[in-house]
Amino acid sequence: MELYVLCDPQRPPVRLQRLSSSLNFTATLTLPIPSQMLVFSLGDWSGLPSDVKVEVQLDVSGHKVERMGTLTPESRCFLWDCASEDYKASKSGKGEFSVSMVIRGEASVKASHPNQESKKKRKRLKEEMEENICPNKEPLKGQVIQQKVKAGKAGAVTKVNPGKGKGTISGDPTQRWGHALCPIDSQTVILIGGQGTRMQFCKDSMWKLNTEDKTWSPVEALADRSSPEARTGHTAVFDPESRRIYMFGGSKNQKWFNDVHILDTVAWRWRSVESKGKVPPLSYHSCSQFLGELFVFGGVFPRPNPEPDGCSDSLYIFDPQHEIWYKPIVLGDKPAARSGHSACLLDRNLYIFAGWDIPYLYNDLYILDLGLMEFSRVEVEGSSPTPRSWHSAACVSNSHFLIHGGYDGNQALNDTWIFNTVTRTWTTLVHDSLPSSPRAGSSMLSLPGGKDDGEDRPPGEILIFGGGDNNGQFYNDTVRLQISDIIDD
Repeated sequence: MELYVLCDPQRPPVRLQRLSSSLNFTATLTLPIPSQMLVFSLGDWSGLPSDVKVEVQLDVSGHKVERMGTLTPESRCFLWDCASEDYKASKSGKGEFSVSMVIRGEASVKASHPNQESKKKRKRLKEEMEENICPNKEPLKGQVIQQKVKAGKAGAVTKVNPGKGKGTISGDPTQRWGHALCPIDSQTVILIGGQGTRMQFCKDSMWKLNTEDKTWSPVEALADRSSPEARTGHTAVFDPESRRIYMFGGSKNQKWFNDVHILDTVAWRWRSVESKGKVPPLSYHSCSQFLGELFVFGGVFPRPNPEPDGCSDSLYIFDPQHEIWYKPIVLGDKPAARSGHSACLLDRNLYIFAGWDIPYLYNDLYILDLGLMEFSRVEVEGSSPTPRSWHSAACVSNSHFLIHGGYDGNQALNDTWIFNTVTRTWTTLVHDSLPSSPRAGSSMLSLPGGKDDGEDRPPGEILIFGGGDNNGQFYNDTVRLQISDIIDD
């Protein structure tokens, strides 16, 4: 069990540290005292007696200690208001104050020996990292803080279509989530990696889908030295000029990757890049191609204890021509650190939606202008999708993108929304060709439209593959949906 206090919604929560081998926990914070503080716990209470409780108190030098509240197995969080006039006077002061918690219960609640506690922490850390905080596990037991979105004048409108979608393609790849999917032309899509049943990494790593005859076939590729290791949470982007797929990052149990692998789709050969510059190991990040370069934002990365991992709010650029990473100067209102978000590129604007950095779960929307290298938050009119991560997303026109499914911190979702970049409104979508089962970690893409007299046609179809339902069920179905059924552009 871990104990936290949140003083500022714009900053990460502070974890209370255990004092020696006792059942006392404390965090020392800097004045002023906030008007409100959220106190919560994360982790498993099952090993504690049924009558256990955590008493929380506030201590400011020169003032009497104030009881803030109590955490119990039935009530694992509470919001404290600074109602005391005595403490209100300390809001403008300088110095420190502390939030302390004491675990109380039956005599069987004993302090663990430091060595035993260390072993338990290492075991728990290993289990968490092996699962990579996968959505396909038990519901999150801690408090999920949802970012509120200001309501506008318009409400979300449900659009119902009977549809003329081409339906589901029988899937031959094994069931999986956290894979990478990218089209290399209007008839061919490549599937790489992922994780499936019993959290096993997929041994049938790479497949090719022929969208014309609706068939999957395994892909065999040579390698200059070695093929990429199995992984999840990686990205794969196809460059039509060089006919290459660039794969970056991901994780596998306790191993995290910041490697770049190139797949030549003409010779079908892998090459590992010995890139210059620095980029951290990242998983569940986003990667978009613009003017020949790869733009990587966010993602989860390993960091030392007490946290097993953390999320990034940084932007990194990979220059394939010189095989170098660099970190650009970015202006504006930058999104908070996150992973499991989506990124859709329309013209030169990169739309970044949702994601999470435990215990924060977002449904905000940001634009990164890749010409000016400036972030700005989108003020949405009307309703927005609920907070989520590990949803899938795809551009469906010059002014619309689509999101589907995801994970809300407790369960997988199956709703679908379209965002209109002109009106800045979200619209819910119901369509008989969309997957009906809730899923997170699936992939969605718009199939290229091909060419007419040398000119690129707009995409005509959406493809959705795989995912998991948060109850141990993984999917390998491939769903096709006509874009003309969704929008009138």
